[in-house]
Amino acid sequence: MFFNLSQTAKADKQSLLAFELHKPEPPAAPVDNWQLVRTSRPYELMSDAEVAAAPAGSLMFVDVECFVNYLLISFKHYDSGKILLFESGASWEINRQKLLAVMEKFLTVGFNSNSYDLLIIQLALRDFNTADIKNVSDQIILYDARPYNVRESLNLKRPNWNHIDLIEVAPLKGSLKLYAGQLHCRRMQDLPYPHDAVLTPDQITELKQYNVNDLENTELVFNELKPQLELRYAMSLQYGVDLRSKSDAQIAEAVITSELFKLRGYRAKAPSIPPGTEYRYKTPKFIRFETPMLQEALRVVKSARYIVDESGSINMPIEIDKMDIRIGNSQYHMGIGGLHSCESSIFHVADENTLLIDRDVSSYYPAIILNTELYPQHLGRDFLYVFRPIFESRLEDKRKGNKVAADCKKIVLNGSFGKFGSCYSSLYAPDLMIQVTLTGQLSLLMLIEALESAGIPVVSGNTDGVLIAAPAGKLRTMEAIVADWEKRTGFTTEEGRYRLVYSRDVNSYIAVGTSGKIKAKGAYGEGLGPLWKRPENQICKDAVIALLTNNTPIEETIRGCQDVRKFVTVRNVTGGAVKSGIEIGKVIRWYYSTNCKGEINYIKSGNKVPKTDGAMPLMELPTTLPDDIDFDRYIKIANDILVDIGYSAKPSKKQLRFF
Repeated sequence: MFFNLSQTAKADKQSLLAFELHKPEPPAAPVDNWQLVRTSRPYELMSDAEVAAAPAGSLMFVDVECFVNYLLISFKHYDSGKILLFESGASWEINRQKLLAVMEKFLTVGFNSNSYDLLIIQLALRDFNTADIKNVSDQIILYDARPYNVRESLNLKRPNWNHIDLIEVAPLKGSLKLYAGQLHCRRMQDLPYPHDAVLTPDQITELKQYNVNDLENTELVFNELKPQLELRYAMSLQYGVDLRSKSDAQIAEAVITSELFKLRGYRAKAPSIPPGTEYRYKTPKFIRFETPMLQEALRVVKSARYIVDESGSINMPIEIDKMDIRIGNSQYHMGIGGLHSCESSIFHVADENTLLIDRDVSSYYPAIILNTELYPQHLGRDFLYVFRPIFESRLEDKRKGNKVAADCKKIVLNGSFGKFGSCYSSLYAPDLMIQVTLTGQLSLLMLIEALESAGIPVVSGNTDGVLIAAPAGKLRTMEAIVADWEKRTGFTTEEGRYRLVYSRDVNSYIAVGTSGKIKAKGAYGEGLGPLWKRPENQICKDAVIALLTNNTPIEETIRGCQDVRKFVTVRNVTGGAVKSGIEIGKVIRWYYSTNCKGEINYIKSGNKVPKTDGAMPLMELPTTLPDDIDFDRYIKIANDILVDIGYSAKPSKKQLRFF
């Protein structure tokens, strides 16, 4: 029976509060029956005779594990693959004489070892017990104590051992486990016990297995970084400074300051620039626009205030960040990272009437520094006296085919610009960061304006180059415009031509050159190598490229692949991951499985790790393809990429409702 509305009592706030409200519980995630398998792999110990017979200067990888009742210092000999262990605990005493001999005889290589492992080894050599060493270890790891300050408090000097630390040589800011996962290591494993545990003999045995795995992963990263290390060795010989453990930017600072020291007789220090310091953009003489819109954009850039913040950086003023720059059919955005066009899900195909031509500026930022004569105020023009010969000799090395020398100097030139933004660097000059990036963006806008005014569309722009859809009949006009721009600015460009370009956005695209060579960037490429990008369903990207270049069906590529590495995803999980109550680790690897309906969750919050529905952890890499690969899932991901890059049409709302 229905009640008459007039007879229904009106609810007020107080009466509502009388009812206890309960948020409905979401359905529990499916629980999968699976096991975290850890296979035990034997390793062979290196005898004292073999240590004595090994050539001086040969390579040893080093790693340290530190617990309150146990210290392990381990080495892996590169040539023989054998393991050398030094242990200290209730039943073990480190052979300090032998440990010191190893450190002095061999070239040792570690990861984050300058900041941790070498200091722990020093303490072990100074007769510290395991509890005292663990206390120092906690100060470094848990409380971010600087090794320099720790050594100073303990009256220790930094040792002069022959050592390379890979952490700065590797790109970005990854951990050893993340880099190893990106290189498809055999085993991914976190420390098997809490750092404050008192280890039992059985646990110590397992810890050694974990430690040897870390040595193998250090070797894996070392082998990937060999070309960079060889460059650093060549530069160390050239400049008389040990650059083997330095990042590109650190190398640039070391080389420039070393050359300035030779010129001036004293070492430059980082300038003190207080927060709130204000700069204005100084427009180079060659920057000039013809259209009112870009003239207004230049006025905004010139009138904006560029202010140093608490971190020592300068953020892009809001009036520039919000500028909507439209030229032809494209929209552009200016930012700290450079100029970017704003296209999405779009493709371009060359034909007899249209040429797809890429024009990239050679050594763009170093050229801006020299062409506009920029130098840090505290260094004066001496900076240019050092910088210019490096730039010019690199061009000569490239012309003669001296690749190693040219690559060395490229590191110095590009790294110097990066140090302009570091308040801890002797090259610190935040005004130059803004001056260089804005000049680069305005210069590219000049080129785009000139091309579009001549009826030559620019379909994409990104930091140091543009992609031009040039009408075949206007090719000579385009070349004349580019040549005139190069003459006015002093920059030079390099040309590339493409058959087709499919773009998700300006940073992620797949391009096929006229020679058939593939250029995949951002989400679809590996960047400068596997250490720059974590694996994520690589088979799907391979399938898309095979379709675009050879018209191979997506399903054929995916179902025909037998390489398990192509199907995995590697991800860093803050705080660690858990699946069905089993802890996996802070860096995890998985593939999509037909036998796995649950998800992977964060340990702390319980929330789902993104994209892990149906994900099967794969912390040990098998030699054969698992028989439960969810091929249909990978086919769908590949088809989604085709939509993202504009190859396939997006489904309509009606189609989405149907599915």
